[in-house]
Amino acid sequence: MQERSARKLMAFLALRPRETWVADGLRLRDIFDQQAAFVWRCLRHLGVPLGDLEDATQEVFVVVHGRLGAYQERDKLRAWLYAICVRVAHSHKRKTARRREHVTDEPPELAAGATQHLHMEQREALALGQRLLALLPEAQRAVFLLYEVERMPMAEVAAALGCPLQTAYARLHKARERVQAEVLRARERGELP
Repeated sequence: MQERSARKLMAFLALRPRETWVADGLRLRDIFDQQAAFVWRCLRHLGVPLGDLEDATQEVFVVVHGRLGAYQERDKLRAWLYAICVRVAHSHKRKTARRREHVTDEPPELAAGATQHLHMEQREALALGQRLLALLPEAQRAVFLLYEVERMPMAEVAAALGCPLQTAYARLHKARERVQAEVLRARERGELP
């Protein structure tokens, strides 16, 4: 994903003035190289289908390109990127709601190799994790993903979500309780070892 997206994005940006590529010592290419995977994961967690992730990621970096000259807070880069991801994901959801085609995240099943048992277990664990996260309200899910999965400091999480620090901690606490309760229920149903 990253190499092809980087080429397409840089080709697009070649049409733009170079002075907007650098702000306060930050180069767009460096930001892309360091944060593209983070943006990709955030968009995926925000509900952008796999087939549209590349386009949505490019949209985020086009916004970054346009606003890089005004960006001032170097230490909160991930929070800034997450806020852009949220807006792009919401915009994408509105666009896809108007589409007439129904895009699916999963392609048809292909023949599996000798490691199919391992892949099946990984797919089942991933599907269970996604189901557990889907049960959380959006605000709790965002805090949980940014703090637990992305390992962002809680101050950055609160800044990215635009909420007080204590509110972010409270949402994380509720999310952890809900996930733990759902894991226990899944174990009781025999879905987990």
